[in-house]
Amino acid sequence: MDERELEEIRRRKLLELQRQRELEELRRQQELQRQIELQKKEILRRILEPEARERLARLKLAHPDIAEAVENQLIALAQAGKIKQKISDEVLVSILRQISARKREPRIIRK
Repeated sequence: MDERELEEIRRRKLLELQRQRELEELRRQQELQRQIELQKKEILRRILEPEARERLARLKLAHPDIAEAVENQLIALAQAGKIKQKISDEVLVSILRQISARKREPRIIRK
């Protein structure tokens, strides 16, 4: 083997190692994301009544950004110990109404 062949073999091995590291990192990130989602679901299961969980799941299908914000806020409140009892569907509806009242639709005025 000459020097060029050896260099080509080294280059291929290096690329293969880099790909393996990237795949391992991607797997770790996916596993971490999966664990975070499981923890979020568990916390929401503990603080929401079944009807409220269903409503939040439906909202996530229609408006994922709003549902994510509500979930994160509820989880933060639960972790801070500010939620003393399970949140009912009616309470969740009132929270969602407050959020939608804050979020105003932009108006387009044509002259």
